[in-house]
Amino acid sequence: MAAANGEEEGTSPLLSKEEERRYHPGCPGCDHDRRKELRTGLPYKEFSYVWMICLTTALPISSLFPFLYFMIRDLHVAKRTEDIGFYAGFVGASFMFGRCLTSTLWGIAADRIGRKPVVMFGILSVVIFNTLFGLSVTYWMAIATRFLLGALNGLLGPMKAYAIEVCRPEHEPLALSLVSTAWGIGLIIGPALGGYLALPAEKYPNIFSPDSLFGRFPYFLPCLCTSVFAAIVLISCIWMPETLHKHKVSDDGNQSVEALEAHLIDPKEEVGQSNISNTKKSLFKNWPLMSSIIVYCIFSFHDMAYTEVLIFYL
Repeated sequence: MAAANGEEEGTSPLLSKEEERRYHPGCPGCDHDRRKELRTGLPYKEFSYVWMICLTTALPISSLFPFLYFMIRDLHVAKRTEDIGFYAGFVGASFMFGRCLTSTLWGIAADRIGRKPVVMFGILSVVIFNTLFGLSVTYWMAIATRFLLGALNGLLGPMKAYAIEVCRPEHEPLALSLVSTAWGIGLIIGPALGGYLALPAEKYPNIFSPDSLFGRFPYFLPCLCTSVFAAIVLISCIWMPETLHKHKVSDDGNQSVEALEAHLIDPKEEVGQSNISNTKKSLFKNWPLMSSIIVYCIFSFHDMAYTEVLIFYL
């Protein structure tokens, strides 16, 4: 009986040679891939991180829309009323200008040091600079804090990669839809939050005194609420699983790339793919990829243009 059990255990080891080759001990990406293969259901915990972090990214963008016009007016930067929109446009654009300069760098950093450190640093920048924006006393302080908020907030790109990596291939469309859903919800909650909580000493004099902090900084309360939510998300990210592979690339190819793209490779192309796995190709010559990026840029441009132009109608 013991011999039979020994034969069964010998014929069915816990890890096959293929799995031993694919998974490396101590690598967080390999550990998560192992758990992902054993789990067939939806990763609700990881999806909740995707949703909360994307919502944290969207809230600071849109929460200033209802009060930005009045904030510029109170800072006395515009000499004429019709010039307020001109100065408000620069404050609104400074955030996206910062993101434009550093988003690619944050994507590279997420591929080098991991998704989790980049995400936590981005949320920390929301906590700090979104709070400082609500305490702005000059026009240039408002522009500087919004610019730094955008430049140090590289969350959207890494979170899209994270959404793909935390789930099985059949759940990837749902994972990416969570990113867009959280972004849309943030663009709904943000303006409502800014509209209800701005000027609290005037709207709610029984709660907030004109001599209090919220009376002296009438646009601090909505920024503070957004920062408190971001701080809660930042603390919860301590338990966020890392998905980046941190082991050395073996001689037979980049296994982290194989783990991500194995389900995208046509079986007929596997032979040709193995022959050219060690050759370097330029991404700019990958026309299917570049065409997808161009189309995505066009739609993203229209999406953000319609979002940001709302300031001029308030």
